[in-house]
Amino acid sequence: MSEQQTGRLYGVGLGPGDPSLMTVRAVEVIAAADVIAYHSARHGRSIARSIAERHLRPDHLEERLVYPVTTETTDHPGGYRGAMEEFYADAAARLAAHLDAGRTVAVLAEGDPLFYGSYMHMHKRLADRYPTEVVPGVTSVSAAAARLGTPLVEGEEVLTVLPGTLPEEELTARLATADAAAVMKLGRTFPTVRRALERSGRLADARYVERATMNAERTAPLAEVDPESVPYFSLAVLPSRVDAPRGDGGETPYRDGGETPRCDGGDARHGDRADAPSGDHMDAPGGASSRRAGEVVVVGLGPAGPLWLTPEARGELAAAEDLVGYTTYLDRVPVRPGQRRHASDNKVEAVRAEFALDLARRGRRVAVVSSGDPGVFAMATAVLEAACEDPYREVPVRIVPGMTAAHAAAARVGAPLGHDYAVISLSDRLKPWEVIAERLRAATAADLVLALYNPGSRSRVWQVGKARELLLEHRAPDTPVVLGRDIGGPGERVRIVRLADLDPAQVDMRTILLVGSSQTRTVRRGDGTDIVWTPRRYPEA
Repeated sequence: MSEQQTGRLYGVGLGPGDPSLMTVRAVEVIAAADVIAYHSARHGRSIARSIAERHLRPDHLEERLVYPVTTETTDHPGGYRGAMEEFYADAAARLAAHLDAGRTVAVLAEGDPLFYGSYMHMHKRLADRYPTEVVPGVTSVSAAAARLGTPLVEGEEVLTVLPGTLPEEELTARLATADAAAVMKLGRTFPTVRRALERSGRLADARYVERATMNAERTAPLAEVDPESVPYFSLAVLPSRVDAPRGDGGETPYRDGGETPRCDGGDARHGDRADAPSGDHMDAPGGASSRRAGEVVVVGLGPAGPLWLTPEARGELAAAEDLVGYTTYLDRVPVRPGQRRHASDNKVEAVRAEFALDLARRGRRVAVVSSGDPGVFAMATAVLEAACEDPYREVPVRIVPGMTAAHAAAARVGAPLGHDYAVISLSDRLKPWEVIAERLRAATAADLVLALYNPGSRSRVWQVGKARELLLEHRAPDTPVVLGRDIGGPGERVRIVRLADLDPAQVDMRTILLVGSSQTRTVRRGDGTDIVWTPRRYPEA
């Protein structure tokens, strides 16, 4: 049948509920249509029809598409999904009969037809067979933000839209990372959504909107809503963070310069001191200490870039009022309006830790940033050491883990850490070389794979060569060594060499070394790539 002989299909967005928020185009399409189709529950009432009712004509043919089930409980042999697939197929066939007869069909949809709407199931089954137009409508998310009277997203913020039907763990992770968010499909999912908001630390910011723009509209802080009172046509909103009180903004430098840390934090001189930031930045505006308790969260950024950042870490960075850290690492954290950034030299870990704890004592929510995992040669120890002394014993401190440099480098070449391994820093800034040498001998004698952090820098050039000599006392010359430089960053380079061929000149302060055990293998695969792996089973096991 040619296109000229068939009717035209319209998906008509009606907006959030107030008939006056329908678009002019929606009204025109309804007025000109031969058939008006709309979904309804078994009781026969249709919210979509009630919104468009004033524009319906007595001679309109009405197709009421009645859902067979409204919950996932059904005796259909295909279960809930099977029942719904059968319903959509039948509904599409009914509309196709009208279209084949040359009638124009308008399928009504609350909000926008292609935004969590039932119309999309008709669209997917019919749009490739008939001329089709989708008339967009005002979404419930936009209506909710308007009724709350607060910006939803500003500047470079990202809006996350989630269905409340997601598993609680998934909701929690996504809410923790979101700048702003809207959670749809509440109703019976409300308790799960509320727990996810609470677990992600966002409950206090969450707003509840029910039937936005309709007669029975209700808004409230979400934490105050009775779960038994929540209908399906409601949503949770996390508005823009831009207006959240965070202080006066700005950036406070310590001194700059010094040796750049490697991998998971490097060999910062824990005992060094530096000038503290100016006092005006240390005071929490508005007497914050009298309003609430502060805290320090030590956040692992991973080895490089946002792809290596965990959802929990991303959420903590977004929620912080103050960011404290080494300048290079702070530069990896997106700038947010209202947050205060306190940058420092990498050799002042003790000062940095005490400064963060002082801010928290004044009621600030502080994130101390650390490369890789904060507990691996990085800031977690420095913060905890200070937090165990007066006057910081009562300051809450949490550690948020991150991807370690060792694991990131290992993943690039296969599984060299597949069996027992040891992690050793080659820096002799915080421990004597004799201690390092003793540990290297012990670990190699035990046939452990080694992850060697901080192998060298501009001021430390001989440690790699000396370590190679010690390792060759117990390892074969052809033992594979992985050199991972700037893993995840723009300068990433990964090489595999023999232990005997390890050249100290190829190792800098941004490199980590993974030294295999006697069982570690290097294999060239069919595509020409070399992989390194250590078997999980040890000989004679």
